[in-house]
Amino acid sequence: MMTQSFYTGLSGLLSNDKAISVVSDNIANVSTVGFKSYNAEQSSLFEKSLAEINTNQSSTDSTIGIGTKVSTISMDTSYGSLENTDRSTDLALYGDGWFGLQNGSETLYTRAGNFTFDQNNDLVTPDGYHVLGSLGSNVNANGELTEILNDIPLGAESSQEKLTFNKELTYPPKPTTKASFNANIGTDATVRALSANVIDANGEKTALRLKFTKKEVQNPPGSQWDIVATTQSSDGKTIYDTKNGAINFDEQGGLISTTLTNINNNGSNIDIDLGQGFGGVVSTNAKVTVNTGTADGTVGGELAGYTVNKNAEVIATFTNGLQSSVGKIAVYHFQNDQGLTRAGSNTYVQSNNSGEPQFFRDADGNYIHGTDITNHALEGSNVKMEVAMTELIALQRYYQSNAQVVTTADELIKKALDM
Repeated sequence: MMTQSFYTGLSGLLSNDKAISVVSDNIANVSTVGFKSYNAEQSSLFEKSLAEINTNQSSTDSTIGIGTKVSTISMDTSYGSLENTDRSTDLALYGDGWFGLQNGSETLYTRAGNFTFDQNNDLVTPDGYHVLGSLGSNVNANGELTEILNDIPLGAESSQEKLTFNKELTYPPKPTTKASFNANIGTDATVRALSANVIDANGEKTALRLKFTKKEVQNPPGSQWDIVATTQSSDGKTIYDTKNGAINFDEQGGLISTTLTNINNNGSNIDIDLGQGFGGVVSTNAKVTVNTGTADGTVGGELAGYTVNKNAEVIATFTNGLQSSVGKIAVYHFQNDQGLTRAGSNTYVQSNNSGEPQFFRDADGNYIHGTDITNHALEGSNVKMEVAMTELIALQRYYQSNAQVVTTADELIKKALDM
């Protein structure tokens, strides 16, 4: 019995020492971004069954423990509170999910979304691990953006790659091919002018101007106007082309026809759309509205920088003010998050207990994040300091009690030997 008490106390020392280490690690990471705390679950090492039988009362079966052990150290999967930041590359997951990281040939997973762009414009963690995701197909080999995309489709789990982006990226200029006008030039014999900003073949911003003059001789019931179109440099010093035409309105002021359909703009052709009926340029007694026309085409731009939006899309911004998504950060899911194995630096690796990483799908079968994400925020540690300190104090007292059991058992053994 004395030997039993000795080993009971010793097992308590060992198990409580391990539990203290777990709680101490939690406390040490109370400020670590995305940290998940752990719980040391203890159980009886052995049990001895007793049967207390009384002839006058019913029997009662019970057991006594002979030592304890830490049966498992389980992850607390509850979410930490969100902390606002001033960086778009700081991301927080509202619900289930893990960010994927690449460290050499090893794939890691983390809840810490404190990412940044390094000097090569790669999206990385503070430890230099590359963030995994899907790259867009809208950047060609020459470092030019080929298409503006608001959303990059998320590929399959096995297709995710390092999110590396061009250090030099250009938005190629696109000359204007069509300019549309919508205005009421009125019915008075007053010269009216419309204009639109357009782009020439060299990607330079130019101007398209239209001048409407009511003909002196009218042919009722409608009205007839002369129209002169001019393309010129934005400062007005250089004229590229001038076209003359006519425009006819019906008796209500709706546009019937026009002979002015296009004009050259320093090497590129622009189709001039004045509308039809009351869906464009009109001539009515209503209030005169001389609005600026709209035109397609864009000036070229150089890369101004990369940011990350609240949908975990990596956005390229150009000096011409345009933006496009060029990548999407992946979010992985596991059947059993508690089965993940710690790999250090607040990262984890998959195990047989966690299952394979997987993506969620929508009703159409497309891969999706499956959880809400926000930028300019980080998930804090889920360690509750007051709870952890209470646990630490209790475990230290348990440790002291078991130490006293060992000391007492040792003294009893010595006395028995002396006898």
